[in-house]
Amino acid sequence: MQGVKSLFFPSGKSLLILLGLILLALFFGLSAWTSPLLIPLVISAIASATLGLAIIPSLRWLKTGQVIQEDGPQSHLKKAGTPTMGGVFFVPVAILAALLFSRCDPEVMCVSLVTLSYMSIGLLDDWLILKQQSNKGISPKLKLFLQITVAICFLGYSYYINLENLDKFTQIKFPFDIFLPLGIFFWPLAGFAMTAESNATNLTDGVDGLAGGTGAIAFLGLAFLVYPTHPNLAIFCTCFSGACLGFVVHNRHRAAVFMGDTGSLALGGSLAAVAIISNQLWGLFIISGIFFVESLSVIAQVIYYKATKGPDGKGKRLFKMAPLHHHLELSGWQETQVVGVFYLINMLLVIFSKIISNY
Repeated sequence: MQGVKSLFFPSGKSLLILLGLILLALFFGLSAWTSPLLIPLVISAIASATLGLAIIPSLRWLKTGQVIQEDGPQSHLKKAGTPTMGGVFFVPVAILAALLFSRCDPEVMCVSLVTLSYMSIGLLDDWLILKQQSNKGISPKLKLFLQITVAICFLGYSYYINLENLDKFTQIKFPFDIFLPLGIFFWPLAGFAMTAESNATNLTDGVDGLAGGTGAIAFLGLAFLVYPTHPNLAIFCTCFSGACLGFVVHNRHRAAVFMGDTGSLALGGSLAAVAIISNQLWGLFIISGIFFVESLSVIAQVIYYKATKGPDGKGKRLFKMAPLHHHLELSGWQETQVVGVFYLINMLLVIFSKIISNY
């Protein structure tokens, strides 16, 4: 009976083991054990988990306790005071490991700068939230402006280094050797992808171990897609996957630390940057299915509420609460059940993306 209970009502430790098994299973099924990607992943995971032991007490000392929304799930109120800004230790670990194992490859350096830029935006937002002791950090308009600015700088650099190969760079690759040439329309699409992906991973970061675990799976899946053409970017992705795994050691239920916008914005920005450089936007869309649905639930909630608004100024809600993981919680799912199911779905999305990439 205990085994059945742990299967349907997993603990945080069980989910950490599940995440590790998923990453190993993906390696075993989609790659080779001799792959040069395995060692960076393992070392990044160990380094991230170890560094967390030193950084988390410092975050507590700095009084970086999370401010919890009062209108959110009531079960989350007890998380108030848990240190946030955990991105300050696992994101640098991923970047430093990637630079080390790629020997400072120019593409890795470029993506690392994008990642640090999005991390800085999140760090500013987290700091203002803590300073004001409210859920309002930098304004949404300013955050969007900063995200777009980083995207423009990155895309400007991408345009410059691909001047002699723009026709190939600005086409979207689909399965079965189908290519969609976008020309100048590629650039606004790429900019949208960077902004949307960073916001999507940010929205997914609302349950212990969710963003970190799905991020680890997504990065590993993207690594498999880009490895044949961009092996150093694949190393970057596996380093990030490992760093996310190490972070989940501390972020699993009940979390000792949250990644905050410092980590979640960096996750999405780096995923999108790698996909743009490697021409894997379609693959990223599949791998990011969880992030996409989470974002879509928020958009649908807002649109439906406004469309059904009556004379009293109140509208109806499509979900009990958005994003989707909060709706599931309010529908009776335990937090760990949501995380476990999302891990498994993300694993299937990675497998599917790898299968169709072979056609």
